Amino acid sequence: MTSELPDPTQTAALLVNRRGQYLLHLRDAHKPICDPGTWSLPGGAREGTETPAEAVARELLEETGLRIEGLVPYTVFKNDITVFLGRWDGDPSRLPVTEGIMFAFFDAATTAQLTMAPWAAEVIAQHRADGTILPVPSPTPAGHGALTVPNVLGVHLYLERDGEVLLGLRHPDSAFAPLEHHFLAGHCEQESAVACLVREAQEEAGLVVDARDVDFAHAVHMSHGPGTRPRLQLVFRARRWQGEPRVLEPDKCVGWDWWPADALPEPTVPYARAAIDGIRNGRLYTEMGWG
Repeated sequence: MTSELPDPTQTAALLVNRRGQYLLHLRDAHKPICDPGTWSLPGGAREGTETPAEAVARELLEETGLRIEGLVPYTVFKNDITVFLGRWDGDPSRLPVTEGIMFAFFDAATTAQLTMAPWAAEVIAQHRADGTILPVPSPTPAGHGALTVPNVLGVHLYLERDGEVLLGLRHPDSAFAPLEHHFLAGHCEQESAVACLVREAQEEAGLVVDARDVDFAHAVHMSHGPGTRPRLQLVFRARRWQGEPRVLEPDKCVGWDWWPADALPEPTVPYARAAIDGIRNGRLYTEMGWG
């Protein structure tokens, strides 16, 4: 009599480009998650009655904004992770980063030098050893899914004191806007936008903001081009706060400063500059990159 194997609860996507490089996702180092601070494969857990194929497609869309045609089951790792194989030849620097730090392509020799999630390293080693032929994705019909692409939601804090606006200088190794000035900001997780703002203010700069002192100030709806997820950047103004800004996430921001609202530093992230201009001129909404 044989026992039935457990139904895998996790999924992952092994995406390889035409040069044989693997798309890897750098995971957060300071969050209570699996394999923190490692390079791994995009993917995640099944939800509800999802099949593994449905789950990996959803996770890819949520994490990367990609809809990959032609994904095929590749292996089940240790009876728990269903790995799908696919091909993608895009630019990972243009992918939205809704979770983790960044995406990048690496060849097999380089992955051996990275701090890898052990299971992901084993999957890549298996693929290199067995020489599985990569599936070629089918062309996506024009306009397919154009009305159902989820937007990334960013939340930003606008603080003004004596005519000066608080901006942070991004770390030179930041995946987004290195050495540019930007709002205190973050991506909305499983929380309201204002709750996200309050959390990020405390985590990034040690500022205490009461949700009752927060007002909506401006929105920037952005597109970075075909194949990327649109972004809705919400800016909220806090009328009052406690504390002076401190650098609490030095891997993201190297310093906080107050700048005259009519003489912002160079370079300032373009959509942040647009939002400040909108706030100062009484506009609530700006569109960027939509053609």
